[in-house]
Amino acid sequence: MSAVTWGRMRTFLAVVEQGSIRAAAAQLHVTEPAVSAAVAQVEKHLDSEFFTKAGRGIRLSDSGRIYADYCRRILGLIDESEAAVQTAERGRLRIGAVSTVSEFMLPRLLASFRRRFPEVGLSLSVLPRDDLFEQLAHHETDLVFAGRPPRGSGLVTRARRANKLIVVSAPGRFPTPLTATWLLRGPGSGTRDTTLGLLNQHDASPPTLMLGTHGAVLAAAKEGLGVTLVHADAVSHDLATGSLEQRTLARTPLNRPWHVATTDNPTRSALLFLAHITSRDEVGDTAFHLDNRQAG
Repeated sequence: MSAVTWGRMRTFLAVVEQGSIRAAAAQLHVTEPAVSAAVAQVEKHLDSEFFTKAGRGIRLSDSGRIYADYCRRILGLIDESEAAVQTAERGRLRIGAVSTVSEFMLPRLLASFRRRFPEVGLSLSVLPRDDLFEQLAHHETDLVFAGRPPRGSGLVTRARRANKLIVVSAPGRFPTPLTATWLLRGPGSGTRDTTLGLLNQHDASPPTLMLGTHGAVLAAAKEGLGVTLVHADAVSHDLATGSLEQRTLARTPLNRPWHVATTDNPTRSALLFLAHITSRDEVGDTAFHLDNRQAG
């Protein structure tokens, strides 16, 4: 196995993620020949080709796609194992969250946790829901805040918090939401998928405007560009101050609780964080409720 080192696995994954030898070399701060040689050595050892020519670029082969999946799991487990042997109060915690949680709920939880356990190393990835669960399954994160994990994923919901999706718009605008323009998040967003499903249930095809980020969607709604389906947690202040108003639409509000998910063997620091965010004495009304429900 001397040809397949952790470093060469990471180099191969950099090429996969960046899409080219040149971009991978720039990310890793090494020369392009060094990246090419590392990948070639692993290909030779495994008697496989990981990339094929695609015009002026390269494309991942079926073998490369399979091997990349294994590499992500192996390297994720290596990082996880280093944290697992540390005490909970001195370990490392890799958190993933969808943007709504990262902007409106997580800062308060992280701040109170940091005050109690200042020696825990924290990192945060903010990504679409599907990407977060993929990272978690590959052991690239330890704990994820999002919607319900996919069925059959083997991931475990450790805690939940009630949450609803509501339709909102600028004050006095669009009293009949199905005739308005609907403001959408980008592909991969769970809220976007739920919005399109809701419109399908109403057999409606209103104009849509994709704005990408959660913040852009809310800003557009406040300016009167249309209506949007949004987490009630994210707009509680806007509703209270009158910059947004809730709209009445059949089949809404939608019950969509937040889930905190891990693998079936969470690290000590992940369990410590779970104990913290489920303690009302520590985090007040942002507290989650313990659960232990495996997806699928």
